[in-house]
Amino acid sequence: MFFIDEVKIHLKAGDGGNGAVSFHRAKFIEFGGPDGGNGGSGGNIVLIADDSMTTLASFRYKQHFISTNGANGSGNNKTGVSGDDLIITVPTGTQVFDDTYSYLMHDLEKDGERVMIAKGGLGGAGNACFKSSTSRAPTKAIKGKKGDTFSIWLSLKLLSDIGIIGLPNAGKSTFLSMVTDAKPKVRDYPFTTLSPQLGVFRIDMNTEVVLADIPGLIEGASEGLGLGDRFLKHIERCNVLIHVVDATDQDPIASYYTIRNELAKYSPTLVEKKELVVLSKCDLISEDAVTVLQNTFINSISREVMQCTYVARDTMRKAILKAIELIECHD
Repeated sequence: MFFIDEVKIHLKAGDGGNGAVSFHRAKFIEFGGPDGGNGGSGGNIVLIADDSMTTLASFRYKQHFISTNGANGSGNNKTGVSGDDLIITVPTGTQVFDDTYSYLMHDLEKDGERVMIAKGGLGGAGNACFKSSTSRAPTKAIKGKKGDTFSIWLSLKLLSDIGIIGLPNAGKSTFLSMVTDAKPKVRDYPFTTLSPQLGVFRIDMNTEVVLADIPGLIEGASEGLGLGDRFLKHIERCNVLIHVVDATDQDPIASYYTIRNELAKYSPTLVEKKELVVLSKCDLISEDAVTVLQNTFINSISREVMQCTYVARDTMRKAILKAIELIECHD
């Protein structure tokens, strides 16, 4: 399935039905009074957040949404049937912006959260509403109101407990695939992962955390280089970051600060998040070199630093549990 985190959709709520002009007709009643019913209301358009969705891909081929109109009123004071509401499900974490993408209208952060985004028009009044002492047989009726018509932007910010960040080919996808049920593409070249990948780490039978592998972070990402800044927004809702640094890199410290600088340029709040540094591929260099590198990191940054080897899955599990401790400390 394609990963889509931004889409523009067009909405048309239902129009209200027209009020009716009618007069009561019955045997032996030659001039009955007005009995024109009101029109029904137009259907609304409602957005509902759904935890089971992780992308806006369902909107790739459908961007126009129209709810049903209310029925016209009729004689015998019958009100027209109201139009049905149109329900649109979106991933939990979806933000709703106006047509110009400049104003945040709604933020659907919880599963099942719903918001009426477009209101249907009210039904018009039938002529029975206009009877008075001076107007015994009114022929006036009101047309139904038009339903809301406008366009909106949907922007998805993934909800995850732990965000995995780092330079391309640092080992983020391998880390995710070995501790969760996710199956990201893993290759020995940069930009293998072209969209965020989600995985679930189960602590026990009743507790689990969601991890997100955030791709495309290189120097200049906040300015659109690499895969650009389109995925940086998904880090904003992570509780804790696992920063994967390739221990075999020529200058791991510089690699670390490359990502940190991009986070700071995008949003100062990102660098304030709890962070665990994980040195990956430690099995590819000597134990002494790993120890020196770990101590160098500890002396350079005020962060917890852990070693990780992909031949020892337990080292990755320990890293996840340490990150969970940081979440609990944050809470």
